[in-house]
Amino acid sequence: MGPMASRPSARRQVSQQRFLARRVVVGVFLGLALLGIVRVLGGLLGSENGSASPPELLTAAEEAPAVTSDVGASDDDSSDVALALGVAAGDETGLAVDGADTPDAADDPGAAGEREPRGPPTPADPARVLIVGDSDAGTFGPYLQQVLAESRVTETALDYKVSSGLARPDFFDWQAELQTKVPEFDPDIVVITFGGNDGQFLADRSGSSVVGQARPDSDNSEWTSEYRRRVRDVVDYLAADDRTVIWVGIPNHVDPGVRFRMQVQDEAVKAELAEHPEVRFVDAWTRFAGRNGGFAEFLIDPRDGQGKPVRASDGFHLNRVGAEILAIDIAAVVFDELRTRGAQI
Repeated sequence: MGPMASRPSARRQVSQQRFLARRVVVGVFLGLALLGIVRVLGGLLGSENGSASPPELLTAAEEAPAVTSDVGASDDDSSDVALALGVAAGDETGLAVDGADTPDAADDPGAAGEREPRGPPTPADPARVLIVGDSDAGTFGPYLQQVLAESRVTETALDYKVSSGLARPDFFDWQAELQTKVPEFDPDIVVITFGGNDGQFLADRSGSSVVGQARPDSDNSEWTSEYRRRVRDVVDYLAADDRTVIWVGIPNHVDPGVRFRMQVQDEAVKAELAEHPEVRFVDAWTRFAGRNGGFAEFLIDPRDGQGKPVRASDGFHLNRVGAEILAIDIAAVVFDELRTRGAQI
């Protein structure tokens, strides 16, 4: 009878062990579920705080605050660093290249130090054209690549950042970006544009204001001097090693207050580039101005001689037709440089 009496006790012990095991498993699942909920809530709160968001953009009717805003807005501000042709918007894995594979910096003699001289551009050895800048570059860049591809002697890459410029290196540091992308692609020609977001205060890399924004009732010489210095730093870096720099200016703005600040910026660029005769300048301000020098909504399309709307609804950016017209103007300068380099086009 003794051994038989021990069986219920043993069964109870096994049942208790199974019960405890189940509680442990349930506890683990509940803990994982709770952790997932906490992470989701944390991500939502982080998005609401917007700590990594770009500076707030202005509409045409707004005046720039003293410290926080860019001038101008893109029709599509969804991308972060946008790399055209084959790379999704926001993908920062590298340059998107049209015409050939991106050279390996480790194998390319032009990636560091002195570049080896190149012969005339040919289909077998094309000239490399890097297109960089703000949303304007993203607007005219793809069509410029298409036009240049017809020559069969170019290889192009496009790298642009919406809402960026030289005013706010705390938001996006173009000096650092160029020092990465130029050795990576090793261009012969660089097409560059900034300005639509630069009619504001000039900050340092920490975000602290260096010079307040230009104003009609102020002496803006300090702003002009600082912006010219930034343009000079970019040009000095890009023009080294026999590279050709083509600087594309900005069109004017429909709003008089915004247009004033953009004009100060545009004139600062022209004044600095006058000291660098090796740099080619494409004057978009004059190209897209009316007969009296004001804002022009319509322009003659050189492809068919027809007058067409060329502006986006924000009163500054170019629409598709306007961007293509500007790309044709830029391509003419690039083709001239290719011929200077010996291309048979």
